[in-house]
Amino acid sequence: MTGKAFWIGVGDIHDDVSILGRIPDFGSALGIVVSGDLTIKGGVAAAKRVIEAVRGANPVILAQIGNMDKAEVDGYLTAEGINMHATGRVTAQGVGFFGCGWSTPTPFGTPSEAGEDQIAAWLEAAYETVAHCPHLVLVSHTPPINTAADKVGAGAHVGSQAVRDFIERVQPEVCLTGHIHESIAVDTLGRTLVVNPGALAAGGYARIELGPQGLTARLGRIV
Repeated sequence: MTGKAFWIGVGDIHDDVSILGRIPDFGSALGIVVSGDLTIKGGVAAAKRVIEAVRGANPVILAQIGNMDKAEVDGYLTAEGINMHATGRVTAQGVGFFGCGWSTPTPFGTPSEAGEDQIAAWLEAAYETVAHCPHLVLVSHTPPINTAADKVGAGAHVGSQAVRDFIERVQPEVCLTGHIHESIAVDTLGRTLVVNPGALAAGGYARIELGPQGLTARLGRIV
């Protein structure tokens, strides 16, 4: 553990929380940031099991739904006071975490998908809540298109143009993303560090640190 303020980012949990206890410093992080896909087409009951498992190890959580979560989970996360989707949360350290859940349309007809225009609107709504912060972390379930973080197995880029456009304009220090399990990567878009840790069950997580020079992020992996 370092003396820096840090948060742990995870995503694509898909009901499997068995690895949480093996993530280094999970309990001592200032918070756990869940980028989406808590469940496999699950509703509130399934999402609640995941959130309670995370809370058992660290009580400070920020979360949002991904495309594999039913839309009703969004309301549950709001009621719990931990939702980031289309809004933001400001930490005592001046870090604004703001989010966009769901995903752009997929070939699979998953529960929570939206078009690029809606994604763009959610990004703007979220940003408005944290634009005053000295440090910004965008948590976008869908990665920006044409980066190392959005390639499927065949090599095609399937991310969001709206997310990319937003990042290029606003330049948050970090974008924590997910959705594309096989595209575990760190990339940059201008000054923004884009981090996709992959699925939690496969051992992927990210560590976001605040130091004198600002925010940094790196991948971690449990094997």
